[in-house]
Amino acid sequence: MKRPVLALSALLIGAGVATAEPTPAGKVQFEEGAVKASLTGQAGDVANGRKVFKNRKLGNCLACHANSDMKDELFHGEVGPTLDGVSDRWTEAELRGIVTNSKKTFEGSIMPSFYVVDGIGRPLKKFAGKSILSGQQVEDVVAYLMTLKEQ
Repeated sequence: MKRPVLALSALLIGAGVATAEPTPAGKVQFEEGAVKASLTGQAGDVANGRKVFKNRKLGNCLACHANSDMKDELFHGEVGPTLDGVSDRWTEAELRGIVTNSKKTFEGSIMPSFYVVDGIGRPLKKFAGKSILSGQQVEDVVAYLMTLKEQ
């Protein structure tokens, strides 16, 4: 009887609704802030990562980071560093670690931990125990970030 559940999960994912993928708690292995292994075992999708990056209800990365690749988008933030050339400064594993849980690299950072469910406050109960991004969305954002080279 697993097939109907899998079909429903695929339908929900296709519709942009998060499903019950394994939670990140205890799953992610950090090595000095870096996460070497893919969170999903699959490569990230650059185009989807770009969408997640700029989506104000998902990554919302532009709220804090300027990015010349998205110069046509409004309201780039200045709280975090510009992400132009970010892939020249950090490895894929380091970027995966930063997006997953920035506190492992930048102690005291105000950057959200996008793939963490424990030890963080959630203002609304409906978000308790849920990560901001799915593992695949993290992989997609990292794939996108890896395209941001120095001009």
